[in-house]
Amino acid sequence: MSVEAHIQQLEQRHQILETEISELHSSPSSTDSELALLKRRKLKLKDEIHRLKSAEQA
Repeated sequence: MSVEAHIQQLEQRHQILETEISELHSSPSSTDSELALLKRRKLKLKDEIHRLKSAEQA
């Protein structure tokens, strides 16, 4: 898998998590711990995307 393809895959997963977080915000049965977990996953993906893009440009 090329680096660009990997970045695209990570960006898609990031968008999916964004959607899930939005849905949990509107769900009365969601918990703070669920939201925090998804937000941490999303942040890790964002960091990985940034790292790969920086390495690709170097």
